[in-house]
Amino acid sequence: MSKTIQMPALSPTMEEGTLAKWLVKEGDTVSSGDLLAEIETDKATMEFEAVDEGVIAKILIAEGAEGVKVGTVIAIIAEEGEDAATVAAGGAKADAAPAPKADPVPAKAETPAPKADAAPKAEAAAAKPAVASDDRVKASPLARRLAEAKGVDLASITGTGTNGRIVKADIEGAQPGAAAPTAAPASAPVAATPAPVAAAAQDFGIPHDVIKLSGMRKTIARRLTESKQQVPHIYLTVDIQLDKLLKLRGELNAGLASRKVKLSVNDLLIKALGVALIQVPECNVQFAGDQMLQFKRADISVAVSIPGGLITPIVSDAGSKGVAAISEAMKDLAARAKDGKLKPEEYQGGTASLSNMGMFGIKQFEAVINPPQAMIMAIGAGEKRPYIVDDSVQIATVMSATGSFDHRAIDGADGARLMKAFKELVENPIGMLA
Repeated sequence: MSKTIQMPALSPTMEEGTLAKWLVKEGDTVSSGDLLAEIETDKATMEFEAVDEGVIAKILIAEGAEGVKVGTVIAIIAEEGEDAATVAAGGAKADAAPAPKADPVPAKAETPAPKADAAPKAEAAAAKPAVASDDRVKASPLARRLAEAKGVDLASITGTGTNGRIVKADIEGAQPGAAAPTAAPASAPVAATPAPVAAAAQDFGIPHDVIKLSGMRKTIARRLTESKQQVPHIYLTVDIQLDKLLKLRGELNAGLASRKVKLSVNDLLIKALGVALIQVPECNVQFAGDQMLQFKRADISVAVSIPGGLITPIVSDAGSKGVAAISEAMKDLAARAKDGKLKPEEYQGGTASLSNMGMFGIKQFEAVINPPQAMIMAIGAGEKRPYIVDDSVQIATVMSATGSFDHRAIDGADGARLMKAFKELVENPIGMLA
């Protein structure tokens, strides 16, 4: 029996994508794990692998197609013994028909079941168990690798692939030792809030170029609009003397020269924010409706500008990691971010963010929170200023740091405690290295 290949949800925020390039053509034989296509998501271009074996009978979505909704059938695979031409002809007819029936899933998610026995039926229709008749867990090779890396038990996951097979999207949302969310990725676009319709452009007769928005830029526009509309921001600013930090950085770099490690000020600020969040756990949180998550480690998302947008690779456990390890991790993450080679788990998640615009000479700014996180630290430029040192006015290197906090989750007093802890760690940096 022929099988369909659907547009995958390659990230939790992905609702549609661009089918950048087909890596196979009609008539090619593929096996589970073979690369099928390159998909441009909201953050990067990623490779999409086959789950099933067979022959590519029909490619339904052309290479370069934009705005392909998650769950859209993009190709058909003929199984062994089937005539690919017949399958292709049937697939073309099916593609012209209305979209696959998906009523049971939205009904379950959005409206109460009309009958007492309807909920079990809807739940059974939503997903099939991932365990085959021989008790082996059915999962794609990539899903198995991701599960092993994250410490996820495959037996606890409900597969959303063909015949209940566990695929990459199922693993990405799973927590170690816990089952993945039961909602099928394909239903996410149904529940998503429609983006507001943009006003028609008015050029007023001025010569101009029309620049088409990339998927990344569209996602940035949507998510930051949602953040400012839905998250009540509170901003707290402190001035921080940098002289001791700069001196320590020079000493550390001299000691690390043999390892070819060169610390940046940003590396030390990432460390300081990680330690501050552990000291003030009330700010290392995530608002989740009628509950909050309080994290036991600080994973810092660091804003990195790349061609066409912005991405936030994550330095995991920054509070406990050494500054040399942070520096090496950031160099690697930033380089791969600019090449579009980050894995989803390397830029999705994080417990708080840091955005540094000091290198552009920006004195102070207020950053927009990156949901579902509850805070972001905005770093301005260090500059020589008159500053009170030991009860006298002296010239010191000072920077301004502004924390943006989700006021639903973080009270002003707790935000102030975090800013105080961050300031003390930067001004007395030996303390964060102990």
